[in-house]
Amino acid sequence: MSHDSSFRPRRFVLGQFADSDRLLLATRQMREKGHTGLDTHTPYPVHGIEAALGLGRAKIPTIVLLGAIAGACLAYSMIYYMNVFDFPINVANRPQHSPPSMLPITFELAVLLGGTSAFFGLFGLLKLPEPYHPVFEAESFRRASIDAFFLSAEVPEGGNPADVAVDMRTFGSTEVQIVEESER
Repeated sequence: MSHDSSFRPRRFVLGQFADSDRLLLATRQMREKGHTGLDTHTPYPVHGIEAALGLGRAKIPTIVLLGAIAGACLAYSMIYYMNVFDFPINVANRPQHSPPSMLPITFELAVLLGGTSAFFGLFGLLKLPEPYHPVFEAESFRRASIDAFFLSAEVPEGGNPADVAVDMRTFGSTEVQIVEESER
């Protein structure tokens, strides 16, 4: 195994909190203090955590809308091409382009591509599957899916993790760890 001299490990400060209210308050305070790369790890959804992290509006509705519009346009143009250009059939002198007959398939493909874009869009936005993250190396992090509340802050390159750890303790963390990414 060769060593890559360009590898620079990412460093994180991982703070554990007693309950979701303290985690929410600390997340807001850490962001207001200017810390970036914040993420929370909780056993259940915590109301208000998106605002505390400063995430803004959800992107999924836009992704679904764009997928549905693409599906509707694709279906309508496909049916139009087939009925008017590819294989036109004159049945009882009816028009070859009849929008009411195209609506069911157009709707169905809009729903199909909207749902598919929601599924894959969510995976993309959440960067799933993520089999590895440096905070997974912390022994206490195993409790994140059971009964513990964690806040992780990525330390910028050149930054001091001890300063971030002091802020984490100041804002109510019961246990603070500095986690460094191991070379994979």
